[in-house]
Amino acid sequence: MTDKSAGGANDGAVADPAAARPGGPLPGDGESIVVPPAILKQSAGWGQAEALRAESTAAKDEAPQVFASNVRKKDLSEAGYDENPGSVGRLGVILGTVLAVLLVGSGVTLYVVNKPDSKKPAADAAPTTPAAPTQDPVPPIKTDAKVLPTVTGELGKKAVIELPKEAADGNFVVKTLIEGTGPKVGKGNWVTADFTSKDWTTGKDLASSFDQNKPQLFQAGGGKLIPALDDAVTGHAAGSRVLVVAPPAAAFGPQGNTQMGVGPKDNLVFVIDIKQATAPDATVSGDVTEPAEGMPKVKDNGKKPATITPVPGVAAPTELKTSVLIAGKGRKIESGEKVVVQYTGALYADGKQFDSSLERGQAFSFATGGGGVIEGWDKAVTGQTIGSRIEVVIPPALGYGDKASEKIPANSTLVFVIDILDAGVGAAD
Repeated sequence: MTDKSAGGANDGAVADPAAARPGGPLPGDGESIVVPPAILKQSAGWGQAEALRAESTAAKDEAPQVFASNVRKKDLSEAGYDENPGSVGRLGVILGTVLAVLLVGSGVTLYVVNKPDSKKPAADAAPTTPAAPTQDPVPPIKTDAKVLPTVTGELGKKAVIELPKEAADGNFVVKTLIEGTGPKVGKGNWVTADFTSKDWTTGKDLASSFDQNKPQLFQAGGGKLIPALDDAVTGHAAGSRVLVVAPPAAAFGPQGNTQMGVGPKDNLVFVIDIKQATAPDATVSGDVTEPAEGMPKVKDNGKKPATITPVPGVAAPTELKTSVLIAGKGRKIESGEKVVVQYTGALYADGKQFDSSLERGQAFSFATGGGGVIEGWDKAVTGQTIGSRIEVVIPPALGYGDKASEKIPANSTLVFVIDILDAGVGAAD
């Protein structure tokens, strides 16, 4: 598969969020990822986008809700697809994607609704909404200010933010409190980060990723987040703690955020702990174990696609088979998390490669358990540890079934080698 929109390994480009999935599109129309309603029961969040429509009261109770956007957004279609995207919108957000930060239970998650399939029939005309207030340009970043909040607490734990008596001066400040020793975050790098936040204007505590014990996962400089988060991590090393003071133009703009209680003139404070920075062409490393008996052989080719060779005379399995080639030392991945991976896919019948993220130099991301990838991927990746490399043999019933998909014939058994680079709570592509 060729993804012409994806950037090369070294050009710093951020991949198109609507890039094709491994092996091509799933059967059926559209590109939206369906998030299980159970994880969205209690939600509030970052922005003023309207809730997704539902056909009945009962359905509305179970439907995912979108709460955050730093641009105004039209209603979604009945299928949950966005309007056709236009040009770059305010705060550098591409129209057709919606950033949402949802308070899920006691935690926070990022959520994106993707652009539609152009073949999908348009829904009934949605009611028009008032034009968004004029957005001021994002001010340049300064590294210090005369008056700043005081931050205490250990790196990797929820910060304590003490506000001064003086009001914020309106500058966009990003100040390093603790300098990390890991790789520096470049534009397009995948980042996991924890954060604590507070409203300087009102003194109220706001959301914190520590409330759910999972970091945020996003691509730096991608324009999907408010600049207070998106711009603040670039250039800082993993292991750093950064203080961010964001005026409205670097946060939610003149519309504020009613769900969070943030007014249009409120200055916000964030303390961001950068956990990990992952380059788009990264791969995992570690002690390699041979695949389980009968599974295809795998030759590691570094940052080039792995060579996958089926064992002669071994019939294709009818059930999902997974073998851990490198055991990662990170935590286990739970259903509903966003995962960043490298992968190579081949046909079980002859080992012929049909797709690889490594050829594009761009890692692939998806939300586990969301229906955004073939079922075999969801089952194989969920429960694995971050930093692992796995080989997965997927029968047609858990793949593309009797439907052909680009280079994959109908009723094909598939083989994937998947490097699990990182995971967290994030925007589903």
